[in-house]
Amino acid sequence: MYTIESSGDFDANTITIEHTVTVAKIDGKRIIVADDTAKSKSSFRSLPLVPIIRAKLLEVKAEQEHNRKLCGNSYNKAESAYIYTDVLGNRIKPDYLSSEFPKFLKKNGLRRIRFHDLRHTSARLLLAAGVSLKAIQEWLGHSTFKTTADIYARFDGSTNQESAKALTWFENTSIAQEMACVI
Repeated sequence: MYTIESSGDFDANTITIEHTVTVAKIDGKRIIVADDTAKSKSSFRSLPLVPIIRAKLLEVKAEQEHNRKLCGNSYNKAESAYIYTDVLGNRIKPDYLSSEFPKFLKKNGLRRIRFHDLRHTSARLLLAAGVSLKAIQEWLGHSTFKTTADIYARFDGSTNQESAKALTWFENTSIAQEMACVI
């Protein structure tokens, strides 16, 4: 699991993903690695802010500013570029969301899924809404179209039925009539 340092341009209504934080095991010890690297070049990207996310980020930014003023010199200004920090300005642990997510699901009577499964759900909802796989690839930050198509956009039976319905126009063409005679 990793967190992402993002800079928000609220005037342009975008968020830029430009830094990753991961937990790694080195010599049996868990260490946190913060770096300007990611899985691929396409992982670094700017995305439009969805209104509900924009509102939440502005709320978090205002809370951080309040905490900064309240804590004075005790506030960790070195990690102020991170979206989520604690009340003293310290970056949250990269695996915080993954570890807290099961508790959230249980508390709300929802079935257990991995936090990463939300990424799959997002891709499927975008696909169902008619968003192209190419656009979904860019949104998710995949380096290749194949990754998006193979892993995140699995088709189910209803998609196959929709595909078959979309081909009904072909029945009335002369080519279809000729093929029917051959078959």
